Amino acid sequence: MPILHAILASSSNGPASNLHRLLWLIAAWLLIGAAGMLRPRSLRYIAHLLFPLGALAALGVALTAGGFLVSLPASSPAAGQAAQTLILPLGLPDLPFHLRLDALSGFFLLLLGLAGVGISTFAAGYFRSGTGSAPGLLGLEYHLFLASMALVILADDAYLFMVAWETMALSSYFLVTSQHRIPEIRRAGFLYLLMAHVGAISILLCFGVMQGGSWQFTFQAMRSASLAPFWATVAFLLALAGFGAKAGLVPMHVWLPEAHPAAPSPVSAMMSGLMLKTAIYGVLRVSFDLLHVRFWQWGALTLALGLFSAIFGAIFAAVQTDMKRLLAYSSIENIGLIFTGIGLAILFDASGMPLFAALALTAALVHALNHAFFKSLLFLATGSVLHATRQRMLGKLGGLIRPMPWVAVLTLVGTLAIAGLPPLNGFVSEWLLLQAFLFTPQIPYPFLNMLIPAGAAALALILALAAYVMVKFYGVIFLGQPRESSLSQAHDANWLERLGLGWLALGCILIGVLPRLALWASGAVTDSLLGERVHRGSFPWTIAPIAPQQASYSGLIFLAGILGVVGVTFLMVRLLAHGRVRRTPAWDCGYPWQTSRMQDTAEGFGQPIRHMFGAFFHMERELPSPSDPAPQYHIHIEDRLWRTLYLPIARAVQWLAEKIGVLQGGRLAIYLLYSFLTLLVLLVFVL
Repeated sequence: MPILHAILASSSNGPASNLHRLLWLIAAWLLIGAAGMLRPRSLRYIAHLLFPLGALAALGVALTAGGFLVSLPASSPAAGQAAQTLILPLGLPDLPFHLRLDALSGFFLLLLGLAGVGISTFAAGYFRSGTGSAPGLLGLEYHLFLASMALVILADDAYLFMVAWETMALSSYFLVTSQHRIPEIRRAGFLYLLMAHVGAISILLCFGVMQGGSWQFTFQAMRSASLAPFWATVAFLLALAGFGAKAGLVPMHVWLPEAHPAAPSPVSAMMSGLMLKTAIYGVLRVSFDLLHVRFWQWGALTLALGLFSAIFGAIFAAVQTDMKRLLAYSSIENIGLIFTGIGLAILFDASGMPLFAALALTAALVHALNHAFFKSLLFLATGSVLHATRQRMLGKLGGLIRPMPWVAVLTLVGTLAIAGLPPLNGFVSEWLLLQAFLFTPQIPYPFLNMLIPAGAAALALILALAAYVMVKFYGVIFLGQPRESSLSQAHDANWLERLGLGWLALGCILIGVLPRLALWASGAVTDSLLGERVHRGSFPWTIAPIAPQQASYSGLIFLAGILGVVGVTFLMVRLLAHGRVRRTPAWDCGYPWQTSRMQDTAEGFGQPIRHMFGAFFHMERELPSPSDPAPQYHIHIEDRLWRTLYLPIARAVQWLAEKIGVLQGGRLAIYLLYSFLTLLVLLVFVL
């Protein structure tokens, strides 16, 4: 800590700023992680002391970032001047570490801190013995992961950004492979690390293009660079590929359904709820800050990739039988929706319509914040289910609402939120995105005007599929009868787990009921990047993004209406029935001997989707034997893109490696001959 104090003192002579406080909090995460190595085998010390301290640091990050956003003036020129910068005497001799806190980084730090509080609190009650890695090592990797994500958001030069980006990738890799003795987990970790480094190479090339020949790799130099349209397009495409690989954008999504189920549930929540948002941050930083021009073709491409990813993720989520793989594909769907909003924002901005661009970008930002809450909540809930039942397969669950009422109720909040039902937060961002689509006919490109309505129809299909998936997810796990006798031993979450789940559920409710909170945070970003922010409405409880006479929404009034209907219904029943209650069995359809085998299964629930969208899947069916006393039908579904795109590449690389491997003869004389031939080639072609 004295070293950090000296660095900060040498970097700035002014009073302590929000950026200084954030650096202290990042240092606190690093120290908390390092403290775990003092007693690496003490699970009680790691879980009950260090993880709660990490949650407090996350709360500090959220409060600091929120305070910075509050302090920003409501005008774009002043908002740009209000950015806080800092230079640390670390890094390379000619390239010290540059940091910058502005509206965009403040918003994503707010997201990181708010969701990090709930995840770290849950993790304090979740981690038990048998985690695979030593608890102290797990705590070190966990808090290093949090600190590296915060540094990615604060970095203001390519060098610090890539150092933090690679640290984030490596720390998350070790968290994913904490159960490294299981071959499937090692395979998932390798695939994740491979795709992460492919994306990192693309991002590095993007920075190389954006420096514009100045060989200055600070973001300020990139902002000042003047790129030709061709090179600007190259930089954007490299950024879209690199950050898209980290975000799970189709067709670079293959790592996500493998890594999320392999990781411990708090790590899955951080990867889906937080890490994917650093990729969203990177796309926005490059597209709207570092590059001065935007072309409608960029928006059309991003919009198409976003819609296809959303459809792809929703379809595959509907046919999954593993609850964590279902949520992983659901993350692909939600990331697709965010990229859809970004694509619309680029289209509107390139068409000279900044207010509508601000509306689309607001929808993307609010959905990123919402996704951090409800997807983290659902991944953590699956962790509680996994601990209580030792089961991850939907076909072996059911009826858990009775032994796990707390988890069931809090999971219901996340399920309704991700399904986009009012008055929860998922509805707000999806409603804003639909509002943005309503203004697309004003884009002055007839070709796009013919195609974008199809995109709006695709968005409606995506939202319907998302609701369908969540009915399956919640119904199969918590409703009906237990499908296995061992489920009778299931237990509810402990108080720390409930507290973490409750924090995230509260976020889902607050943003849904008071959506002006989200519009306030995102408004500072759109103001600084586009010079516009959407209107928040005439009343504190309503939002009207363009004008009240066009469209408005009030989550508070909606909630009051729901409570009013429930209350009136309750009073009418009490008055008309005179307090008499008669309990009777539900109608048994004339067949009273019902068992759990008569309930709809996860496979049966997804059968209509498999039938309608069969072209997306590679399916292998396993029929039961005629002599099987308890016949069961199994179907194995694989990603067709994996078979048609990635497996041929893997086979080609394997073939090439085998051919090159012939050079390794194991004889010293052969290796000396290689060196001699190399020298001859250099002499001929270089000299």
